Amino acid sequence: MAVQESFIPPPMPVLSRIGELRERAASLPGGAVDLSVGNPIDPVPEIIIQSLKDHDLARPYPDFGGRQVIMGEVISEWSEKQLNTTIDPSDYGICIGTKEFIAGTPKILSLRDPLRDTVLYPEIAYPSYAMGADLAGCRAVPVSMGDDWKIDVSSIDPEDAKRALMLWINTPGNPAGGLDDLETVVNWGRKHGVPIFSDECYVEFTWDGPAQSVLQYGNEGVVAVHSLSKRSNLAGLRFGFYAGDPEIVSYCREIRRHQGLMVSGHAQVAGIAALRDQKHVEIQRERYKKRLERLIGILDHMGIEASMPGGSFYLWVPSAERNSSELAFLLADKLGVISVPGETYGPRGVGYVRLAAIVSEENLSLLEKRVEGL
Repeated sequence: MAVQESFIPPPMPVLSRIGELRERAASLPGGAVDLSVGNPIDPVPEIIIQSLKDHDLARPYPDFGGRQVIMGEVISEWSEKQLNTTIDPSDYGICIGTKEFIAGTPKILSLRDPLRDTVLYPEIAYPSYAMGADLAGCRAVPVSMGDDWKIDVSSIDPEDAKRALMLWINTPGNPAGGLDDLETVVNWGRKHGVPIFSDECYVEFTWDGPAQSVLQYGNEGVVAVHSLSKRSNLAGLRFGFYAGDPEIVSYCREIRRHQGLMVSGHAQVAGIAALRDQKHVEIQRERYKKRLERLIGILDHMGIEASMPGGSFYLWVPSAERNSSELAFLLADKLGVISVPGETYGPRGVGYVRLAAIVSEENLSLLEKRVEGL
C-alpha cells in the first residue's frame, strides 16, 4: 500500500516575503511605513463599542434562538438596501471571520458531493482559496484572468468543470481590484452544476460603478460571503456571514454546528449593530478613497504608474521592468514603504507589487515629504 505523505503547512505567504523589505524600509529617518497587510487602523465605530458592553454575553454558549432571527432580518434588510438583492432571512449562516469559512468550505462541500475533488479559484488571488483546497485534499486549479483582472470562466477546462466542487470568485478582487462579470460567471456555474462562492468583503469599497453582488442574479447555485473586518474596522472581532442558495447554505450551517464553529455572542450583537448603521461605512469609504488617490500621486511623482482599482483598498502596481522584487526594494529604499511582491498571489503576479491603503494621515504626509525630497 502506498504511503501518503503528511501535510506540512507552508509559511504564511505575506509574512514570509517581507523581512528584508522591512529591514531596508526601517533604515530611513522616521522608520518604515507598512502597506503590506490590510489590517485596519481606524477607530471602531462608537455604535459598535456600545453594543459590546453586555458582559453577560460571554457566559452562555452563543445563541441559536431569538438573536438568530434578528440577525437574519438585519442581513436581509442590509443586502436589499446596499446591494439590491433578495435574501430570505433564513438563508444565511454566520462565521468566525470569513477566512476560516474560505479555508474550511471545500472540505464541507466534499462531504456533500464526494464524487468531485476540484476547487477552482482566480489565478491572482488571496492564498486561502488554494489553501482550502489543499486542506480538504482536493485539487486547487487556478482560472485565468483577463488583462482587466476579471476571471475568465470560458478558459476553464471542461474536465475540470466536471470535477469542480466549487468556483471561488473575489469581487472586488484582492490584490488587483478587478470587478468580475457576475452574470457570465453565474450562468457558467448553473450550466455546469458548479456552485459559485463569491467573496464580497470589499463590495462597499467599489469605485467603478455601483456595488455588485452575485446574488443580484438569483440565489440558485450561488453563495455570497461578507465580512465586517474591512467595512467596520472589526478584523479582530471575527464576524462574517454567508447567504444564498438555501440547500447549500443549510448544509454548510449544519456541518459547521457539529464542528463547534460558533460565533461569540459579543460578535453577534456587534454584527447586528454594524449592519444596521451605514454612516460609519461611508466615512470609512471616503478615508480609503482619499488614501488611494494620495498614494497614486506619490507614486506618480516617482514616475511609477498606478491607477485607481475597480474596487478594494489596494493598489496593484506594475513594474516597468516586470520585476516585482526590484520595485519592492525601490519603494523600501526610497520611500520606506513595505509592499507585497505580486507573485505572493500567484505566478501571474510576477512584475507587480501590492500596496494597501492602510496608512495614517501622519504616514501619508511622511511619504509625501520623502517623495518631494527625491
